[in-house]
Amino acid sequence: MMRIIAGTCRGRKLFSPPKSKFVKPISARIRQSFFDIVRPYVTGAVVLDLFAGVGTVGLEALSRGAAKAVFVEKEGLCVKTIERNIAHLGFGEKGKALKADVLSGLKWLEHFADYQGYDIIFMGPPYRTEENLPLFYSMETLRLLVESGIAKPTTVIAVQHHRKEEVKEQPGLEHTRREKYGDTYVDFFRLKK
Repeated sequence: MMRIIAGTCRGRKLFSPPKSKFVKPISARIRQSFFDIVRPYVTGAVVLDLFAGVGTVGLEALSRGAAKAVFVEKEGLCVKTIERNIAHLGFGEKGKALKADVLSGLKWLEHFADYQGYDIIFMGPPYRTEENLPLFYSMETLRLLVESGIAKPTTVIAVQHHRKEEVKEQPGLEHTRREKYGDTYVDFFRLKK
């Protein structure tokens, strides 16, 4: 059972889709560590949760004082679950769940940040297919992110990925930090000045 870790909804349970769905939410340990790192930036932030799954990162951000969270997920059942969680936690005006494929481009998301850019962008692309084949979406998503213009110089960009997926700097991005949690890494980036 997933719960909100801290903030106004601390301890509240989150709905999740049936176990048959191939969705692996971010662990509570990684989520806690991530929010310890981004704590100075959360209050009043506009947060983008890409490959949102059931929306645990964006929902946690709202509980901790973010002004708005936009969730992007291509699996319809997950989008419905995010919407249910937004309503359940009372974030109806602050949360927006969108059904879309992140890899088809991100520029259209500027509208949902009122063309001001996002303050925190978290992406947790799936590691594997249902057939257990590796997926490597992180670098392409980072490239699309830079190309889209939806980040600003102060945006905290974080990508959660399997340690076997090589994630590194690319044009327009500066790598600022890496956290390791067993087989999972979280890499932090910001736009190059």
